[in-house]
Amino acid sequence: MRRELIGPIVALFFVAACQSTPNDTGNAVTQGAAAGGGGAGVAQNAAPAAAPAAAPAARPAGPTAGTRAEFEQVVGDRVFFDFDKFDLQPVARGTLERQAAWLKRYPAARVVVEGHCDERGTREYNLALGERRATASKNYLVALGVEASRITTISYGKEKPAVPGSNEAAWSQNRRAVTVVSGVATN
Repeated sequence: MRRELIGPIVALFFVAACQSTPNDTGNAVTQGAAAGGGGAGVAQNAAPAAAPAAAPAARPAGPTAGTRAEFEQVVGDRVFFDFDKFDLQPVARGTLERQAAWLKRYPAARVVVEGHCDERGTREYNLALGERRATASKNYLVALGVEASRITTISYGKEKPAVPGSNEAAWSQNRRAVTVVSGVATN
């Protein structure tokens, strides 16, 4: 009599060990088939597990859509330039293309494009170069379909460095055009 009970008890333990738990990412049928069929016969005949209770909707990570924070953090608010240049490199054009798409999505937004330079050169020269950088960025946004009336430009030359320092690492971060959004929520 004991031998007759041992077989069903062993089979019960085997089936229990093969069951999926709620933390499994796949189902037992797929996992068994992928492993060469081991246990697939049992899993194919098993009833589907009950769906876990729906968790409350989590707030999405990151800034709220249509805000200045989204523009700065997700789209990108600045483009960088080579020394003594104001032409847009491919990376800068990509950022401006994302900016244009965002601005088209939020037509109430207006922007000011600020032109900046590193510390080298005279104040007058850098103000003029900063204006050319801001204008190049504005013109590209307009070419991408953003209304020119929504964009103004200003040059700060070398007066507002983003990174202090007198080395290439600092200078490369200061040669920039920054698009500042207004007319939308800040976060």
